[in-house]
Amino acid sequence: MNDVILTAQDAVATSEGGLKTIGYGLSTLGPGLGIGIVAGKTVEGMARQPEMAGQLRTTMFLGIAFTEALALIGLVAGFVY
Repeated sequence: MNDVILTAQDAVATSEGGLKTIGYGLSTLGPGLGIGIVAGKTVEGMARQPEMAGQLRTTMFLGIAFTEALALIGLVAGFVY
């Protein structure tokens, strides 16, 4: 009887770990798409107005930093819950 209970507990723990891994994998889709869009639009803006390249680059790095923070929050949330 105890072996059955222990086996059931191991199965639940394993499935929870797998779900966390899948959840973090899905949570990286949003920031990944966001960073791609930010970088693409920045390059497009630089092509249209080369004299604004410095300001656009600075704004792009800020956008990337804030977007990447979402991925880190997702990682931390996976460890907390």
